[in-house]
Amino acid sequence: MIEWLENHPIPCMYKFFFGIECPTCGFQRALIFLLQGHLLKSIITYPPLIPTLALSFLVFLQLTIKKPGWLFIKRFALIDLLIIFSNYIFKLIVLYT
Repeated sequence: MIEWLENHPIPCMYKFFFGIECPTCGFQRALIFLLQGHLLKSIITYPPLIPTLALSFLVFLQLTIKKPGWLFIKRFALIDLLIIFSNYIFKLIVLYT
């Protein structure tokens, strides 16, 4: 499965049309690194990956067993979005200046 993911990445339309990376560019590469067991490489490639996966798991739990509660999930989602966009702004500054 990992080999298939490496050979069939989903292209970024944002980058294709605008020429700059989108806020989620790097997610696929970081997920592949994580699946291969390279945690540090994954975090360096796309820092919001782990919080985003955790958020997905929390939403799944909430929908299936009604735990831990929507208020907690909303706060966690806000923190995740802050991580995503601060990472994006950092990438823009580093890559395009």
